[in-house]
Amino acid sequence: MSELTVGSRYAKSLIDLAIEQNSLEQVKSDMDLFVQTLKANHQLQIVLSNPIISHDKKINILDALFEGKVSKATIGFFKIMINKSRGEVLFYTAQEFINQYNAKKNIVKAKIVSAVELSAANKKAVSEIVKAEVGSNCDVILETKIDPSLIGGFILTVGDKQIDNSIANSLKKLKNEFAHEVAK
Repeated sequence: MSELTVGSRYAKSLIDLAIEQNSLEQVKSDMDLFVQTLKANHQLQIVLSNPIISHDKKINILDALFEGKVSKATIGFFKIMINKSRGEVLFYTAQEFINQYNAKKNIVKAKIVSAVELSAANKKAVSEIVKAEVGSNCDVILETKIDPSLIGGFILTVGDKQIDNSIANSLKKLKNEFAHEVAK
């Protein structure tokens, strides 16, 4: 079974437990911190995935990093996962928890890459376009990134859909069309 599938099942269980314990927002915050920490320190993810490293050592590392920063329920969840030899899916579980939380709360994540910094008005307009496409009653979290190699325009990604309206992409298409015409 894939790590994503297993992570998804554990995430669902954790969401159900957090709702039952009335701590969904706290656990969501904990998962955000955990994902950020593992993204910033890839070696930690390798340690958690390594079957040679003892469960106690992994638990001690997680305790040292997160004790007092996350809820007792989250620390308990980490310990259960490590003791079940599921350290390799902790990262995927945390990511999937965030995805399932967002779906439950009707939050849509969108990413826009542009050649220059977007103004507040542009960001709002993009958020409104995303709302119109996916449902007006959702909240949009817009992540922005600047990539000067786009020359102009933008690339908007929402879920598994992508709109590439960059000048660089248009030039690439034009180049391919010319190459195709010359080859005829």
